[in-house]
Amino acid sequence: MIAGFWKDKYPEGIPATIDVGQYRSIIDVLEYSTRKFADKPAFSNMGHELTYSRLFELSGHFCSYLQNHTDLRPGDRIAIMLPNVLQFPVAVFGALRAGLIVVNTNPLYTEREMEHQFRDSGAKALVVLANMANMAEKVLSKTAIKHVIVTQVGDMLPVIKRTVVNLVVRHVKKMVPEYSLPSAVSFNAVLRRGALHHCVDARRENDDVAILQYTGGTTGVAKGAMLTHKNILSNMFQVKALVGGNLKEGEELIIAPLPLYHIFAFTVHCMVATLLGAHNMLITNPRDMKSFIKDLTGKPFSMFIGLNTLFVGLMNQEAFRKLDFSWLKNTISGGMALQLDTAERWEQVTGCRVCEGYGMTETSPVVTINPLAKIKLGTIGLPVPSCELKTIDGDDNDLPMGEIGELCIKGPNVMKGYWQSEEATAEVMINGWLKTGDVAHIDEEGYVTIVDRKKNMICISGFNVYPNELEDVLTAHPDVIQCAAIGVPDKRSGEAIKMFVVSTNPDLTSEEVIQFFRKNLTGYKIPRLVEFRDELPTTSVGKILHRQLRDEELAFVNVNRYTIDV
Repeated sequence: MIAGFWKDKYPEGIPATIDVGQYRSIIDVLEYSTRKFADKPAFSNMGHELTYSRLFELSGHFCSYLQNHTDLRPGDRIAIMLPNVLQFPVAVFGALRAGLIVVNTNPLYTEREMEHQFRDSGAKALVVLANMANMAEKVLSKTAIKHVIVTQVGDMLPVIKRTVVNLVVRHVKKMVPEYSLPSAVSFNAVLRRGALHHCVDARRENDDVAILQYTGGTTGVAKGAMLTHKNILSNMFQVKALVGGNLKEGEELIIAPLPLYHIFAFTVHCMVATLLGAHNMLITNPRDMKSFIKDLTGKPFSMFIGLNTLFVGLMNQEAFRKLDFSWLKNTISGGMALQLDTAERWEQVTGCRVCEGYGMTETSPVVTINPLAKIKLGTIGLPVPSCELKTIDGDDNDLPMGEIGELCIKGPNVMKGYWQSEEATAEVMINGWLKTGDVAHIDEEGYVTIVDRKKNMICISGFNVYPNELEDVLTAHPDVIQCAAIGVPDKRSGEAIKMFVVSTNPDLTSEEVIQFFRKNLTGYKIPRLVEFRDELPTTSVGKILHRQLRDEELAFVNVNRYTIDV
């Protein structure tokens, strides 16, 4: 049996299975932690803390507003489009308490991306940062959204600091473009009105959808993965089993620079950390390294969640290398491949080894992780408890353990399916097994190594980018007749996008192509390189051979020993 293969592979103290029935819903975990860790800090941002009891109180006010001042009902979708600010956990937990389904939305989305996600999910409400409200204004009329809640960066801070922060962001840094949303309600007004009534927690069951997390999946068309309460709770216990063994309840400070709207950060910070009564320090803008390091200075942080790009950026800062890492117990890497050089440097700088893992949006998301007591660099670790793995060949036949093939996953953390897309679900689910699209090898110790991608997906700093979306955008350019996108090695982000273009205009420039993308796509989806060709390699029926382009590029890289570093 596949499940039995890993029974004796885990280090002592790590169970092979988890009990997925301990809680009925995500809110049960919040209630448990509020009772046990009431006065402990749950989240902090810009120097201000929310205790577990205060988080529960404010999320209750948010829930009450939704129940008493809107026509939203359990099962309706609410899009939450926020960076790492204190409003995020308040809104998410409040919406879940009202029985709504949360649609996590990237605040950096373009109008096109927002419109697709809002329309596809059927969202009826939106919580948005004022900095992005002008973008939302342009698409709301094309969606089913009726209720809009706007918040400013500093809204959850004490009055004086709130006023200063919001004034600086709006008038000094000029980061809030003008917008007009007459029917929108401010976040703080929502909390005030909600406080006038009682929140009645909606009863939610294990199999009810809690979150719609949008992803290209393995096919490239953005779809909502239906993650149930059971899915999220299961992954919470699974991750805790492998990386929480040395953490003390109610005592840990966890650094949260990855965006909470990303399912990896959501599961770790909003679920695992909440169960442990940990304190999550939210970093709103991790790209501002100076401010980020200032926030870390003098803090006894014991756990750090990040990815390869972030680790490299921090270690290049002298101020970071001078920090006190004596409290640091765990460093978890996810979202993109961890480079061996980065892992070794991190251990030298901090004295803490990095645990690398692997996951997918469709698996809530963690599938494998290196256990703290037995890290095997170069692998993505062991499967989380109660999760079965296997590899299959091109005809979907099971392969003997140890043979290279497409990695498949079965477990309580695997999604319910894609939102309103039975056909897409059927493409990736076979008898309860999720096909990942990644080619992997499982060694005799049970550790998994990703060998290659079966599909053409490109991974930019932990975010999936799919060539067909890029190609669809560029083919709308009047001078472009054919194009193809591939990923090329990049020191900072793991991969960068290279676009091959066949154009009718010999004067078309790389800069013009990149500018065209900037008008249509989020920043991380913008190509870094553009190469013009007279023709692209295709099959006999005209399908572009991405594999050949990647092979040509890889051969060039190997000969010239280069990676992008700009």
